[in-house]
Amino acid sequence: MPVRRASESNKIWLTAWLVAAVLAAAVIIACATVPLTGRTQLNLVGDAELTKMSLTQYREVLSKSKLSDDPRKVGMIRRVGSRIAKATEEFLRENKMGAEIKNYAWEFNLIQDDKTINAWCMPGGKIAFYTGILPVCQDENGVAVVMGHEVAHALAKHGNERMSQALLVQLGGMALAVALSEKPAATQQIFMAAYGAGATVGLLLPYSRAHEYEADRIGLTLMAKAGYDPHAAVGLWERMRDLSKGKQAPAFLSTHPAPQDRIDGIKAYIPEAMKHYRG
Repeated sequence: MPVRRASESNKIWLTAWLVAAVLAAAVIIACATVPLTGRTQLNLVGDAELTKMSLTQYREVLSKSKLSDDPRKVGMIRRVGSRIAKATEEFLRENKMGAEIKNYAWEFNLIQDDKTINAWCMPGGKIAFYTGILPVCQDENGVAVVMGHEVAHALAKHGNERMSQALLVQLGGMALAVALSEKPAATQQIFMAAYGAGATVGLLLPYSRAHEYEADRIGLTLMAKAGYDPHAAVGLWERMRDLSKGKQAPAFLSTHPAPQDRIDGIKAYIPEAMKHYRG
């Protein structure tokens, strides 16, 4: 009997080891590199899958929202968006990622909601701004700061990375297609949170801070290539800092870096971005 138990134990151990080895190999294969920063990231979900899902979720958000009918504000969002989009495609070509341009079908919409200070970009260039963020932006330069930052999230595939982490941690490594079939509500919630269109707390918190700094850095380069002065980012985040006084959670509890930390980081990135500035 002891021999048999030892044999069964060895089989269980061997099976567990093989499963762990397969998972480790899958993770290694699924690793990608963030452009400009060179950080290695985990991408378990295909771009085509996320782009298809993003279109569905984007349409759902728009259908439940009131779009702004202010031609001046809408025109500004789409004008800045068009310039950032061209800069992004140029950035992709320069970083030998030109094949990914086909994944983008740019769309820029302004949602009428003065209480929401937010903007986000889904895979494929599906972008939403809320009117509540426009007073903080003040002008086209401010909009370009936010637009560049949000597009940088999509370009760096931060949403893919966060979806991959969530599928591993929350859904046991379930494939996206299976997750959508078996747990559609939970999967959609994870997706919206991954792209900044929902509340995000918990295990993804540390990664979110890293993503924000990367998006700041890449976003400054994008806005510079689009002809907007990266120095405008300092003013925008100073206004964000002033707006959050008395309401701000400590940096270690926030999904964003503390405003002053972010301002310091942006100042350090500006010289790099100015090399691409076409004022």
